[in-house]
Amino acid sequence: MSPSKINHYTQPAQFEPLMPQRRLDELEERARAVVARSFLLAGSAHPATIARLRELVLAMNSYYSNRIEGQSTHPLNIERALRRDFSDKPDVARLQRLALAHIEAERELEQRMAAGEAVLSSAFLQQAHAALYGRLSSKDRTTTDGRVVLPGSLRVVQVAIGRHEPPLWSSVPAFLARLDKAYLRNSGLETTLIKIAAAHHRTAWVHPFLDGNGRAVRLQTHCALCPFSAGLWSMNRGLARNRDIYYQMLDAADSHRQGDLDGRGNLSEKTLWAWCDWFLSIAEDQVGFMGKLLDLDGMKTRLDALISYRSKFDKRIRAEAIVPLYHLFLAGPMPRGEFLQMTGLGERTARALLSRLIETRLVASEGHTAPVQLAFPLDALQFLLPELYPEAATHIS
Repeated sequence: MSPSKINHYTQPAQFEPLMPQRRLDELEERARAVVARSFLLAGSAHPATIARLRELVLAMNSYYSNRIEGQSTHPLNIERALRRDFSDKPDVARLQRLALAHIEAERELEQRMAAGEAVLSSAFLQQAHAALYGRLSSKDRTTTDGRVVLPGSLRVVQVAIGRHEPPLWSSVPAFLARLDKAYLRNSGLETTLIKIAAAHHRTAWVHPFLDGNGRAVRLQTHCALCPFSAGLWSMNRGLARNRDIYYQMLDAADSHRQGDLDGRGNLSEKTLWAWCDWFLSIAEDQVGFMGKLLDLDGMKTRLDALISYRSKFDKRIRAEAIVPLYHLFLAGPMPRGEFLQMTGLGERTARALLSRLIETRLVASEGHTAPVQLAFPLDALQFLLPELYPEAATHIS
């Protein structure tokens, strides 16, 4: 349907309700479980190990958010981009730059969040858009129809997305102000989680920017979830792995009120409730999945399997690495001498083993005399964190 044939939204009352009112206790119970499991997860490993995992999730977030948009590049290309190693193929290099911009934007936004900025505010949303697109050249932020996306700038044209036409461009500031009024009120943890879910849809519904709305909203959602997730589980992963349903649920929540038993707003409360319920189910799945991966006994078994496998093909990898590697997971960085002693090998053999573990990036160290810590290179993930980021183990063309 062409934009001229669609009635424009011009009043914020037209996208009420902004929060489900009925059966809220069911959503709160579900949210409470997510919060509790998330806090347990954050204490499941040493802070240094958690920090390493967060770096992995950071790159993974970029991959999955761009995959939702149909513009992802292979995880190995993302890893190379982090080293400023860009492909000589223009299309691949462009996707690498987009992935890198997302990672750097997420780091910047997490710092803003830590500094106390209101993450669910429309101002933060504009910062998210600016943080991402401000890192791209004008060529890299030009749409397929030749329009250049301005970082952080609200749209000044009317657009249509499928069967939905967002508010009239001149009315966008008023809709954003209504979002701020609804979502910036203080609330308990469970209600906050439901707010994050509702805000994800209603903000996308407004479609504040010419392009990049999905990416900006997901960056905002990630940061809003950080106090719960500690950056250890990825909403983007869950959304991307259910991409078709994600779009279907977003579309369904656009629906208008369906009778007298469907709330009092212009939009359907039932479909907003269903969206929030589905969003929480994705969060449940992701926090539960990561909890299983970080199970202590399970990690010991997977480290054993990884080293046993590699030692068959690499004579410099030995089974004596398993115990000190597991200790790094549990207790964090340790002096090199202590790592060598824990292998039970002679000094020369132990040093050769540690050197090989550093060469293969399974162990990280900031210098020749600095402590060592466990790392999570992409080529080890199929053993250490199976199914977390399975695309990382696929062949790159």
